[in-house]
Amino acid sequence: MNSSELRQKYLDFFKSKGHTVISSASLIPENDPTTLFTSSGMQPMVPYLLGEKHPGGVRITDSQKSFRASDINDVGDNRHTTFFEMLGNWSLGDYFKTEQISWIFEFLTQELKLDPARLYITVYQGSEKFKIPRDDESIALWQEKFKSVGIEAKAVYELSTENIKGGRIFCFDEKENWWSRSGVPDKMPIGEIGGFDSEMFWDMGANLKLHENSKYKNDLCSPACDCGRYVEIGNNVFMQYVKTDEGFSELKHKNIDFGGGLERMAMALADNPDIYCSEIFKNLRTKIEEISGKKYGDNQEEIKSFRVIMDHLRAATFLISDGALPSNKDQGYFTRRLIRRAVRFAYGLGIEDNFTKKISQVVIADYENYYPNLREREKIIMSELDKEEIKFRKTLVQGEREFMKFIDENKNEKIIPGQAAFNLFQSYGYPLEMTIEMAAEKGMEVDTEAFKIEFTQHQDLSRTASAGKFKGGLADSGEETTKLHTASHLLIAALRKILGDHVVQKGANITAERLRLDFSHPTKMTPEEIVQVENLVNEAITKNFKVICEELTLEEAKNRGAMGVFDSKYGEKVKVYTVTYLDSAGSPKMEEAYSQEICGGPHVESTGLLGHFKISKEEASSSGVRRIKAVLN
Repeated sequence: MNSSELRQKYLDFFKSKGHTVISSASLIPENDPTTLFTSSGMQPMVPYLLGEKHPGGVRITDSQKSFRASDINDVGDNRHTTFFEMLGNWSLGDYFKTEQISWIFEFLTQELKLDPARLYITVYQGSEKFKIPRDDESIALWQEKFKSVGIEAKAVYELSTENIKGGRIFCFDEKENWWSRSGVPDKMPIGEIGGFDSEMFWDMGANLKLHENSKYKNDLCSPACDCGRYVEIGNNVFMQYVKTDEGFSELKHKNIDFGGGLERMAMALADNPDIYCSEIFKNLRTKIEEISGKKYGDNQEEIKSFRVIMDHLRAATFLISDGALPSNKDQGYFTRRLIRRAVRFAYGLGIEDNFTKKISQVVIADYENYYPNLREREKIIMSELDKEEIKFRKTLVQGEREFMKFIDENKNEKIIPGQAAFNLFQSYGYPLEMTIEMAAEKGMEVDTEAFKIEFTQHQDLSRTASAGKFKGGLADSGEETTKLHTASHLLIAALRKILGDHVVQKGANITAERLRLDFSHPTKMTPEEIVQVENLVNEAITKNFKVICEELTLEEAKNRGAMGVFDSKYGEKVKVYTVTYLDSAGSPKMEEAYSQEICGGPHVESTGLLGHFKISKEEASSSGVRRIKAVLN
């Protein structure tokens, strides 16, 4: 089935079960500042799952377009996509497990005619910590459905080589079988709803040797294994809990939240472990073959290029149609990255002329009947793709020419220095991720830490040098200002741990009342991320780390991995402040440092003196830069 046929069959089935069919929400969330994209079918339904009445009633079904930016780097394998459609059905305080398990089993085995002998199930094993029992009810319901088609569904309560033999239903903890927007129970904020789930997997078959040929070959192979043999095609979330101060309370009305990947179901129907071989991608494959003169699957090295182009330009088309035009910030940052990455991989297929519009036109033709805004916004989609491709091709040609020149001159090297990677970025606008990808293709790595140092220096970031005056944004050298200055070091280290190593300080202003820190980050922090950062800083304060000051040469500081600006104004030696443990002999454990920064001071002697750290505000400062204001109580 193509996407239209599969989508319609699903919606018609649940309409026959009394569900109201609703339209997909935009990929750009409305009234939800916590996230950039609609990344699941559940997101637009949260108000109704919490108890607000839905205009369509208590039984709802839809196909929700979704985008997950976190999967960009995984695209290129046989099953990851950034854009996907989530087939969903909801019970808003109406039916529960009995009906849902029965109906979804009927849909998969009778409507789609998937062989039940190749379906495997996972359920929640329960938790003493969260005082939630094992989901024995779902186990019994699944066993009943399999029995109706002559299959004995053995439940596996604990993984072992012996136990998994003949297993059909597998019990896992909350890492595998719990769903909320925030992830596992520990990460859920107060007031967040969630619940354990029961997932369905399609077995691609032991004969394909997917497990034996993967990096997971030494692990036990079950639906929890990432080897590719078992592909998740649906997830029944039993939305029955809300996080409270005391733990978890049951919602007044228990809800069903089912999500099934349309592309994953098509993958099972095609019975091919390559999601890009399903009917959904047929027209895209054909168009790329036509443009490139290559055949998908003929050359293993070219398969990844096909996949990246198919996924990224499909996603970019939908993103632009929903208003995420290519840019350097927020949603547009990811649209730009998708387009540029597709253009980069097109070179691997010998495509050197502008082509993105041609691929996008196939996407529009494939999806316009269900998503008419694609055709309505065709002109702007074509215009934005063309502008971005033309602009980036100039960057790509120059950058790759310089990259290959470096490779030719350093054939025996395994590491590309950060300075060389930074020169590509600074002189030609060549993105670091592109350099990393090309280096990997040559069996090389990039010294990303050195790149970040060079980047920091170029942008004049994190400048806290001292030359008889307190610079770096400090209003004075008083006690409270000093405490907040030390807290700013803990804060930037926590931001890097939670948000990623791309975070660098862009500026600071610290008074006796509060600290203000600007840092590089493309998107608004979520409330969960803010809490995680606060917790990390307060954990460092509670541990009463020592703050060690050393005078080191620039080279020594670089080798230590200290953050800072490596330029002449520091002089021959610099002060490096390290926040770390002391060992039993009273010596600092530099290899276990929480934070290391080049800085002119002043700082407290130990973090335990700081008090309680609280972020009072997180906001935009400028393009690609966020600002945090925080206090110590």
